[in-house]
Amino acid sequence: MYKVLRDVWQELISEGSPFHVTEMEVRGSPMRVYSAAPPNLRALWLASTAFGDREYLVYDEDRWTYAAAHQDVAAIANWLAAQGIKPGDRVAIAMRNYPEWLLFYWACVTTGIAVVGMNAWWIEDEMAYAIRDSEPKLLVVDEERLTRFGNIRSDFPDLPVVAVRATSADDTITSLAEVLKAGGSLPDVEIDPDADACIFYTSGTTGRPKGAQLTHRGCVHNVLNLAFWGSAMGLTAARVAGIEPPDATLAPPSAALVTTPLFHVTANNCLAHGTTMAGGKLVHMYKWDAGEALKLIEREKITSLTGVPVMSRELINHPDFDKYDTSSLLSVGGGGAQLQPDLVGKIDRAVKTARPGTGYGMTETCGIITSIGGDFFVDKPDSAGPAMPVFETKTIDADGNDLAPGEPGELLVRGAPVIKGYLNRADDTAESITDGWLHTGDVARIDENGFIYIVDRVKDMVLRGGENIYCSEVETVLFAMDQIAECSVFGVPDDRLGEEVGVAIFRKPGSNLSAEQVREYCVGTMAKHKIPRYIWLMDEPLPRNANGKFLKRELKDQLAIQDAA
Repeated sequence: MYKVLRDVWQELISEGSPFHVTEMEVRGSPMRVYSAAPPNLRALWLASTAFGDREYLVYDEDRWTYAAAHQDVAAIANWLAAQGIKPGDRVAIAMRNYPEWLLFYWACVTTGIAVVGMNAWWIEDEMAYAIRDSEPKLLVVDEERLTRFGNIRSDFPDLPVVAVRATSADDTITSLAEVLKAGGSLPDVEIDPDADACIFYTSGTTGRPKGAQLTHRGCVHNVLNLAFWGSAMGLTAARVAGIEPPDATLAPPSAALVTTPLFHVTANNCLAHGTTMAGGKLVHMYKWDAGEALKLIEREKITSLTGVPVMSRELINHPDFDKYDTSSLLSVGGGGAQLQPDLVGKIDRAVKTARPGTGYGMTETCGIITSIGGDFFVDKPDSAGPAMPVFETKTIDADGNDLAPGEPGELLVRGAPVIKGYLNRADDTAESITDGWLHTGDVARIDENGFIYIVDRVKDMVLRGGENIYCSEVETVLFAMDQIAECSVFGVPDDRLGEEVGVAIFRKPGSNLSAEQVREYCVGTMAKHKIPRYIWLMDEPLPRNANGKFLKRELKDQLAIQDAA
C-alpha cells in the first residue's frame, strides 16, 4: 500500500501532471510550488462561475446558488470600491458562520482587499486591540458583534460599519440590503500572488494575538494540496484494489457541513476554499450541536463533516445517531487538533460509507501541512500523515542542529503556503521564520514512509477544542490582578476538548483572593474559552528551575483535578 502511494505520488508531481512541482524563489527563499497554480484567489473564484445554478451556500431556509453568490459578491465589491476601499486595504469581519461571511470574504479577496478575520468570541478589549493593530477601513458585524462593538465604538468614531442579520442597527450603520444595491460586475483588478489575502489572528506568546499574513499564493497552494491528496488517495485505493479509478466528473457535487469558525483556516481555507473549487455546497450551522448536525446530514445529503475531534465523537455517540440517514457521508474527521487513535477506528466502524481523515496544519501555513485518511489512517491512527508535495520538512534539536530521519525534534517546514509574516511584528516574524523555514513549535518524528507523528509541543500553549491558547497570554491578564504574586498557566487533559486551561496561583501575603474572583476578573478581560476551568490556589511559591522559570510539567504532575477550585 505504501509503495503504491509512493509511485502515485511521483506520477502526480511529475512534469505534465496538473500537480507538477517545481522550485522558485519566493520572498527571497527557495520554495516548492505547483507550476500550474492559479496566481491568486480571484482566479479560483472566477472559475466557480461554471457551477451556475448549483447550490452553494445554505443556512436554515436561506439558499444561494453559485450564480446568486457571484451576483452578491460583485455588488459588495462595487460598493466597497465606491467607499474608496482599494486593493491593499483591509476589511474586518466579525460574525458567526453566516453565509454573508463568505460573500464579503470573496468580494474582498477577489479585488485585492485583505480580510481581517475577527474571532467571534473576543470581548470588547480584544476586538479593540485587533482593530488598532490591523487598521481596517470597514467593519462587518452581525447582531452580537454589533452590540459588543457598540461598547467601544467611541474609540473608533471614523470606522464605518456594515451590519448583517441585525435588528438593532441605528441609521449610522449600513445594512447589507443597502450594500447590495450597488449591483454590477466584479471589478477588474490585478492581484500580486504575494499580496495579503487575509489576516488571521493566532494567540500570541507575549500576551496579545499576532496577525498572521496569509498570502494569495499560500491560500491557493493550500487548496491545491487538498486536491492533490484527494487525487493521490483515490488513485492509490483504486490501484490497490486492482480497479480503474472512478471518473471524478461523474461524481455528484460534494456537500460540506461548516462546523468550525470561518475566522480559522480549518473552515475557511480548507473547507470553504476546497468546496468552492469543486463546485460543492456549504451548509452553515448557528452553532455546533450533534443532534442538529444529524438532521442536516440527512436533509442536505452531507458528504463531508470536518471539525475538531470532539465533534466527530459527539456525532457518532449521539443517542439518535441510528435514527438518521448518514449514508451520504464519505469523510468524517477534521483539523485543529489530532484525532485520538481510538476515534479513528470508531468512525470507520460507525459510519459505513465514510472513511476517517484528518490534517495537521497551522494558521502560519494557510492550512494543512500533512493529511491522512482511509486505510492509511486506520493503519497509522497516531500519525498526521505525510507532508504535502510543496513542503520541505526537517526536524532540529534544541540547538538548531538538523536531526537524522526518525529522530524526534522540532518540526520545521518550508514551502509556498508559509505566511509572509506577522502584521506589525518584525521580531516575531524573524523568530518564527528563518530563511523561509517555519518553526512549527511541535516536536515530531518522521518514519521511513515519510509519515509525520506529532509527539510533543515546544510552544507553551493549550489546545482547547481546536483553539490555540498561549499560556503567557492568560498569565499576562492574571498578573494584572494586584492580589496575585505568581501564576503559571498550563493545559489539563480533557476527554471532550483535548485540553482545558488550568492555572496555579500563589497569592500575595495577606490576600484572600478566591477562585470565583479570578474567574469574575477574567470574564471582563478575555474570551470565555481562555478563562481557566481549573484553578489551584497554592500556599507556597511556585517551583522554579535554576533560570527562574516555573516548572510547569512538575506542577501538572503534582496537581490533581479534583483538588482544583
